[in-house]
Amino acid sequence: MSALTDLLTRLNACTEAVVWAETQPDLATAWNACERGDWMLWLAGRVAVKREDVVLAACACARSALVHVPAGEDCPRVAIETAERWARGEATLHEVRAAAGAAEASAWAAEAAAWSAGAAGRTQSLAHSAALVRGIIPASAIVAAVEGL
Repeated sequence: MSALTDLLTRLNACTEAVVWAETQPDLATAWNACERGDWMLWLAGRVAVKREDVVLAACACARSALVHVPAGEDCPRVAIETAERWARGEATLHEVRAAAGAAEASAWAAEAAAWSAGAAGRTQSLAHSAALVRGIIPASAIVAAVEGL
């Protein structure tokens, strides 16, 4: 078992991620090759990556789903903007929770619409999210966070 698969197993990653990781020589290579933004956010959220960076990466991914929100429905956008403000130290956690609560139903509907495109659409969406996550959390940051465990 490689260090990466051992880490994922200890963190209770899904079997699919652990099996995929077995094909990767190391964490940095895996991070740069991963086409699953959801897996990347999951890992970043469980290791010592700066919480604000994880939030900004998640917000970048969420923004890409805004095209599926009905015109005039502002709650999801406001929730994303509020979380981004929190990550910059400009909003309280209470404000983030209130905005997220207001946006929850719309966010779920947007996610369902985004995934309704079928397998090809899901694969493309996950790969796009992976690129967004990498743009905010580089491989060096995830490697440093894991080394700090």
